[in-house]
Amino acid sequence: MAMAAMKLFVTLIFLLCLVSPLTSAESTDFQYCNKKANYDVKVSQINITPYPVKGGRTTTFSIIADTGKNLTGGKLVIDVNYLFFHVHQETIDLCKETSCPASGDFVISHSQELPGFTPPGSYTLTMKMMDEKNKQLSCITFSFSISLFDESQALSASS
Repeated sequence: MAMAAMKLFVTLIFLLCLVSPLTSAESTDFQYCNKKANYDVKVSQINITPYPVKGGRTTTFSIIADTGKNLTGGKLVIDVNYLFFHVHQETIDLCKETSCPASGDFVISHSQELPGFTPPGSYTLTMKMMDEKNKQLSCITFSFSISLFDESQALSASS
């Protein structure tokens, strides 16, 4: 009986090692744009899936937040910089990225397919959340990296 349990345990660990690179996510540090501001929407965590980010693939940015307000609409204004260059800006309907009305704890989830050739390196994303009257509800900034290789390819390339 103990031998069968050990084989099952080893098999489960092996399967977990195979599956975890396929579902890798990265929680990233962020800063508020104005550290002294008392934003109506407080962000607690940002997850990027899959990580590392790679050109030609869809990446999902999930922002976990909470508010004491009842958000019935608004927009997200996203700016992306590569090194010192502004490379992308878009405005997105808030209610397309989360369920409206939103109040209490909620998640903003935005998926973006990057161009096939996206220069590898460090990027900085700034996201401003605005209500229907253009009042700023929150503003955060965070960095992420775009890899030239998949995680498994990067390991192979370094061997």
